Amino acid sequence: MIDRRTRQQRVPQGLLRDLASLDQALYEAVTVTSTPALDSALRRLSAAADHSKISFLIAATLALRPGRSRRAAVLGVAAIGVASTTANLLGKRLVRRPRPHRAEDSPFPGRHVPMPASASFPSGHTASAVAFAAAVGPAFPAVTVPLGLLACAVGYSRVHTGVHYPGDVVAGAVLGTGAAAAVLAAAAHWDGSGSGSGSGSVGRPNCGSSAR
Repeated sequence: MIDRRTRQQRVPQGLLRDLASLDQALYEAVTVTSTPALDSALRRLSAAADHSKISFLIAATLALRPGRSRRAAVLGVAAIGVASTTANLLGKRLVRRPRPHRAEDSPFPGRHVPMPASASFPSGHTASAVAFAAAVGPAFPAVTVPLGLLACAVGYSRVHTGVHYPGDVVAGAVLGTGAAAAVLAAAAHWDGSGSGSGSGSVGRPNCGSSAR
C-alpha cells in the first residue's frame, strides 16, 4: 500500500518536471531561431502592450460610438481589470516562477525588451490581451478576429523578446478567458435583473497552437 501511494505521488512530480523541461526547450528553440524580419516588430508590440496601452486605445476608439460598440469597450476594460488583478496580485505571488535566463552571449540581443522585476507566471500581458479580446468579441463580433490575432501576437511576443516561457503565456490565456467569462456572466446577470433578459457568451481567441 505504501509503495502504491509513493508511486502515485511520484507521477504528478514527474509530469511537472517533464512539462517544465518541455517549456524550457520551447523557449530555447525560440531564442536561437533567427527571425530578423520579426524582431523589431515584436519588440515594439511587446513594449506597446505594457499596461494594456493597445487595448485601452482600442477601447477608447470603440467608446466613441454609442450602443454595442461602447458596451463592448466597457466590457473589455472590465475584463482587463479582472485579468490583470488576478495575474499580478494572485498568480505571480503564489507561484513566484523566476523569469527566463538570458545569457550575455545571446545570439539575438536586439530582440529583447527590459526584463520585468515581477515573477514570470502567469503572463500578465497575455492575460489582459486575451481578456479584452474575449470580452469585446461577443459584444461586438466585427472585431473578434482582429482582436484575437492581436492577443495571440502579444502573447508570442513575450516569449520572443525573452521575458516569458511559453507555459506562462498559456496560463495567461486561460486566466484571461476566465476573466472575460466572469465579466460577461456578470453583465448578463445585471441585464437580466434590470430588464428581464440578457445573455453573454465568451469566445477564446483562436491562437492555434502557438503561444508566447
